[in-house]
Amino acid sequence: MSEEVIVKYCSPTLAGLKTGSLFSCSYDDQNELFGFLRELNLSLGSKGIRFLPLRFKNKKALIYAFRPSRLFTELKNEEAEKLLAERGYHTDNCGKCLARLMKRLSESEDFPHEIGLFLGYPVEDVKGFIENKAACAKCVGCWKVYGDEKRAKRLFAQYKKCTCVYEKQWCAGKPLTELAVAS
Repeated sequence: MSEEVIVKYCSPTLAGLKTGSLFSCSYDDQNELFGFLRELNLSLGSKGIRFLPLRFKNKKALIYAFRPSRLFTELKNEEAEKLLAERGYHTDNCGKCLARLMKRLSESEDFPHEIGLFLGYPVEDVKGFIENKAACAKCVGCWKVYGDEKRAKRLFAQYKKCTCVYEKQWCAGKPLTELAVAS
């Protein structure tokens, strides 16, 4: 795994614009990957960012980059709590929520639809996706939108611009520790 992949897929999270990001990476040595993630957590933990492998399959790891304090706040939203409780989550503890998400990921090839809540997607859009079986969205960008289309489009543009800026800065030599914004 390289820092370039992190910049490409996690810039809005690094910038503090988004709760979490997901990306997949290949690996040859799982211990080497754990070492790299440990170093990332040590260097970016003071900025409020964590990296967690959610699933390993066929020499690919699904990595979750997130801001724990923001995640806890978002999962405590009344509607989010209800949706998660229906799926066996206990939102009083982020660690338990993440463990449950990992279990749900291991049980199926598909992503559990509630994963959008862990990425900072609006609850109304996650609910809409589940209730409409991914059909009839108002628009599609980083996620399928069922609620506030104008707000979502602004966020999509903001995330895209952030990623472009971060990629240019990283290519110019700015390290992840300087790209990451403290929460």
